[in-house]
Amino acid sequence: MTDDACIILTTFPDESAAGRVLDGLLEKRLAACVQTLPIQSAYRWEGELRRDPEILALIKTQAALYPEVETFLGVHHPYEEPEILRLPVTGGSPGYLRWLAAETRSPSETD
Repeated sequence: MTDDACIILTTFPDESAAGRVLDGLLEKRLAACVQTLPIQSAYRWEGELRRDPEILALIKTQAALYPEVETFLGVHHPYEEPEILRLPVTGGSPGYLRWLAAETRSPSETD
């Protein structure tokens, strides 16, 4: 069952932008749960070193839904090139993983 779950990481410029996009994932049942954390990011963008406050989102979903989540983020994310990273879940409590699966729609379901 753990192969069926994954966590997707992405960042947003602020809580408002994160809320708009992440609510859409939850409404479409592409995510069972999303957690957000304020972070400080350091990176190089267009040749310039940057340090910016951001909101890190941890999106819990089914691995089979990753392509739809990636597409949704690509369309609705405010960044020109958003961070979208998929991490496999290699363990977890069986009850939580069953809940995650029940709260997300299978890839074959339609809206």
